[in-house]
Amino acid sequence: MRARALRAVAVLLLAFPAACSADATRDDGRITLRFQSLAWQDESVAATKELVKEWNATHPDINVKYVQGSWDSVHDQLLTSFEGGDAPDIVHDASDDLADFAYGGYLADLTELLPARLKSDIPERSWATTTFGDGVYGVPFLQEPRVLIANAKWLRESGVRIPTPQRPWTWEEFRSVTRQLSGDGKFGVAWPLREPVSATLNLSLSAGGRLFHRGADGKVTVRMDAGDTVVPRTIHDQVDVDHSASDSTLGSGGSDTLPGFFAGKYAMVPLGLSYRQQISQQAPKGFEWQVLPAPAGAAGLTQGVSPQTLSVAEDSPHKKEAVAFLDFLLRPPNMVRLALGDWMLPTGTTALKDPALRTAEHGWATGTALAPHLVPAPAQSVRGYPEWKDKVATPALQEYYSGAIGLDGLRRRLEKDGNLVLARYQR
Repeated sequence: MRARALRAVAVLLLAFPAACSADATRDDGRITLRFQSLAWQDESVAATKELVKEWNATHPDINVKYVQGSWDSVHDQLLTSFEGGDAPDIVHDASDDLADFAYGGYLADLTELLPARLKSDIPERSWATTTFGDGVYGVPFLQEPRVLIANAKWLRESGVRIPTPQRPWTWEEFRSVTRQLSGDGKFGVAWPLREPVSATLNLSLSAGGRLFHRGADGKVTVRMDAGDTVVPRTIHDQVDVDHSASDSTLGSGGSDTLPGFFAGKYAMVPLGLSYRQQISQQAPKGFEWQVLPAPAGAAGLTQGVSPQTLSVAEDSPHKKEAVAFLDFLLRPPNMVRLALGDWMLPTGTTALKDPALRTAEHGWATGTALAPHLVPAPAQSVRGYPEWKDKVATPALQEYYSGAIGLDGLRRRLEKDGNLVLARYQR
């Protein structure tokens, strides 16, 4: 019986690669590419599937199979599929998740495969988010700045100066405004900081913060300088000193703050630009809201972003065909369709000029005005960042914002504990 069982396992193991290769290239020579998409909003899923359908209709020899993925589990799912040799040909992810996959040899270097049109249309600052060492391991195609979503009527009636991209609030002015808007159980701002790291680091670039410092030997260390303290101190003081920010939202996600925002409990909520889609659908009839730029510091409106990316698996036998599909998917008109579906900004300079992305309605014009100020997130190329974020930075920032530790305690945690974590990845 044991011998029969072993023979059965052997047959299955022999059959498995054949099944995989049959999925990639059929007997009739037709290539099938698996495209794992993380689109999740109805409009985004519909736009992506429609573009896949259009490709398949015009490329009978290269069939793209749409596979639905999830942002909630994408890192672990991709790691498992890479190590198991069953990764999709085309991978949708975010640039801050690519470093370990790129350095680990799981993603194809696209440097020589990318068409000139795509290379020139996306600015260098965006390509920097997917460049690791000497290789390019993904195409950055959608990005979103953090903005302030505000109760327009509340701000108008309060008489505060309304900021614009040309004349934004400073961080000090923002704190002053939130004090002025608070009282009687209402708050000037609600910070949804269940995941506080990216918000803090990316907004800190506006104040000249950088936190991660790369030495001449290429190794990265964490150092919290004056510019790195502006944003976390502002949030801390709004919560613990001024009481102009609700402490009940610190453990919340962005969507969790919307009921209180609609009910008039919070005047403003800092959110990613794509949250406008939820707000436009869920806001009560007659509720007036507007999009304001995030506050500016010594570096102006600069803020870090981790664009959504499209990569090709190193194990894919059809890299050229996969890149051809990416070139189609990211033609300027198609990039606009994807951006509108996700309520985000395209990275392509041609697509950004589209009139549909520059209307006053729903704050599109404010969003596109911020595009030139978006730069790679501070942790973009730092190996070990996911562990540093989960084990060190997230709990340390949560304790600081809740008042459990002071600024010196936060600095010690981020630097001392953080550098111990990063050192393991840089030996």
